[in-house]
Amino acid sequence: MLMRLKVPLVRMLPPVFLVSLALTVAACGPARDFVLEVAAPEGDRPIAIVEFEFPRGVPGDAWQALQADATAVPVQVGADGTAKVVLTNVAAGESRTLTLQRGGPGRGVFVSEQAGLVSVSLPHGPVVAYHAEKQPLPRDDIDAVYHRSGYLHPVYTPVGYMVTDDYPPNHVHHHGIWSAWTRTTFMGRNPDFWNMHRSTGTVEHVALDGVWEGPVHGGLRARHVQLDLSGEVSQAALNESWVVRVYNTPGVHIIDLTVEQTLATDSTLYLQEHLYGGVGLRGARAWNGAENAEILTSEGRTRADGHATRARWCHIGGLVDNAKVGLAVLGHPDNHEAPEPMRIHPDEPFFNYAPSQAGAFAITPGVAFLLRYRYVVYDGDPDPTLLDALWEDYAAPLTGVVRR
Repeated sequence: MLMRLKVPLVRMLPPVFLVSLALTVAACGPARDFVLEVAAPEGDRPIAIVEFEFPRGVPGDAWQALQADATAVPVQVGADGTAKVVLTNVAAGESRTLTLQRGGPGRGVFVSEQAGLVSVSLPHGPVVAYHAEKQPLPRDDIDAVYHRSGYLHPVYTPVGYMVTDDYPPNHVHHHGIWSAWTRTTFMGRNPDFWNMHRSTGTVEHVALDGVWEGPVHGGLRARHVQLDLSGEVSQAALNESWVVRVYNTPGVHIIDLTVEQTLATDSTLYLQEHLYGGVGLRGARAWNGAENAEILTSEGRTRADGHATRARWCHIGGLVDNAKVGLAVLGHPDNHEAPEPMRIHPDEPFFNYAPSQAGAFAITPGVAFLLRYRYVVYDGDPDPTLLDALWEDYAAPLTGVVRR
């Protein structure tokens, strides 16, 4: 039984759509409305995260978009003037005209900080938590070398089931959604930032640069460092920034992660060809075992034949407390080696887009290295048609221009 959002089935979509914004000014009075015209897509978009530039000089707080059926959806304007609105059930060939008005709801995405955890929630419940500080180890038999901060866990479905794991017994260095490189060469040494038990490298949280809330999205900005421990003294190799953004979307949770890495010194970090490394995902503990996790890729491959292949998205799921749940990792088309090859573990709920599978590469001075992923979390079975459409919306989001 496929997961549905009560939307039409979708087809693969072309990458570019035109969204234009026409400004209309009231004949008198201080209030000013805008008309948002969204051109018809060629394929259905169950969920469309529309982005446009808000008019300069106009206060950006408390706006909404009034649809043709008189229902209103919130609009959120960022500090840089970029506005976002979430539209649903945009059918192929259907154009929409919306009126942007002052007013509308307040927060829809909530962010709270407590005891080193930054939690992001929607009105119906939690979505994800970020570990800004090292939390107490869950078991007495875990060596202190594995103690980590700077990752996402837990991740929840809309109903409230947890779909990630932390410090799993058979891979203690796995932590929900986390980042680290594996086989590297740096300053003539070979630190491994992923396999912490080797004591040659680790990743640490450095600072929480800010959080935000809003009716459409909320999230956080944080900084990490990948530390080389293989020399006489520890040496910062990579500075890393994370932007985590949670959207207020119906039926599914959508979490965007952008990782930007820059060298901490003038020395190049060489990444050797390897099976895994980059941004990892550890699925729910109940999915451990070859028969307990379902894997499905955008190309129709499974755990049996998906490893080391390339795909736009990959689903991992299974039973949690007798409920079928899962999440899909969507890779951005601008990522290195996109669509990236994948590490799909044969019997553990571990998934990793691994660009280093395709061959060695390097992070060089003065050049930022970017990794971008969208996580779609749901209750029930995966809907490949829906995931195709959500990937299209991630790869080529609707954009617009404001004309005065």
